[in-house]
Amino acid sequence: MDIRLLRGAEIEPHIDDLARLRIEVFREFPYLYDGNLDYEAEYLATYVRSADSLCVLVLDAGQVVGASTALPLQDETDEFQQPFVAAGWNPARIFYCAESVVLPAWRGRGLGVRFFAEREAHAHTLGRFDWCAFCAVQRPADHPRRPADYQPLDAFWARRGYRHHPELHTQYHWRDLDEAGESAKPMSFWLKELAP
Repeated sequence: MDIRLLRGAEIEPHIDDLARLRIEVFREFPYLYDGNLDYEAEYLATYVRSADSLCVLVLDAGQVVGASTALPLQDETDEFQQPFVAAGWNPARIFYCAESVVLPAWRGRGLGVRFFAEREAHAHTLGRFDWCAFCAVQRPADHPRRPADYQPLDAFWARRGYRHHPELHTQYHWRDLDEAGESAKPMSFWLKELAP
């Protein structure tokens, strides 16, 4: 596998591949996201515009098979920042780790661990952050589309040093695979304090 670290505008040539990867992986539970390329291009443009963003891109034989993104929370949209502002946190001190997506055939090879390590290292290099944060969708345990063998990632995140902060929560809107239109999805945040 070829792992590349892309920053800011370096991400732009890969937007189409990243969009397709996100749509494919996020169709799975718990996101069940019925995505489209236009929305994805607009969403990913936020990372292109941020000079301090990072994309960890994984290729195998030239095919994009995994990716992870991050950027300063201040460079994210207001809806990402709002839960922190409302709770008295300073967004300028938080580095936001967005998605980590890997195609099924390439899972179990340590990419999830590598994604967190690279994003945290990038935050350290920038030198102005006290925390790394990410958010995850909250689905009920009895959700009808929850696979019988589904394993939440909570334990994996905890091993990386992240702690769930359910008091930091918000809602994002997207269309599930079985929905006629978009609906609000509850999301909550996990945080890790960065060592000095």
